Amino acid sequence: MSLTGIIIAVIVLTVIWFVSTYNSLVKKRISCGNAWSQIDVQLKRRHDLIPNLVETVKGYASHEKDTLEAVINARNSAMSAGNVKDQATAENSLTGALRQLFALSESYPELKANENFAQLQEEITSTENRISFARQHYNDAAADYNTAMTQVPNNFVAGIGGFESKQFFAMDANEAKVAKDAPKVRF
Repeated sequence: MSLTGIIIAVIVLTVIWFVSTYNSLVKKRISCGNAWSQIDVQLKRRHDLIPNLVETVKGYASHEKDTLEAVINARNSAMSAGNVKDQATAENSLTGALRQLFALSESYPELKANENFAQLQEEITSTENRISFARQHYNDAAADYNTAMTQVPNNFVAGIGGFESKQFFAMDANEAKVAKDAPKVRF
């Protein structure tokens, strides 16, 4: 094989490697976008349930105006968040506001017994579980993408291709504390 043949083979192999790596990074980036869309669907579902929940609570605990306003304000902030970090912060605030709202049911037995409230509370709890699974899937996809993008020699392709790392949808400090301080069962 001549020197020209070797040079052409090296160039062809380099181009094949570059295209393959680029396509792999694109696939991982799209996977992150898809995973984020799944979170977004569940967040919209939760946002849609909240006005009904607030209206139900108003009928029983109308003088709990501050709590109701906190939920509405947290929902509005969550709906207008722009990026993953802001979305995570706003959603964590909304989760805290919802916890306060659900705590009201302990002070209002009629509210706790209300069928609509119980159903909405169950729907939101179910949605919270879906959000948790979707968040885990997104974070896994983001970790896979970020790892692939920063590994040598992929980082050269990522730099040339303009790939940017993805932010994680992280818990806030209160959520992390609740998860860490989960009750321990002993027999």
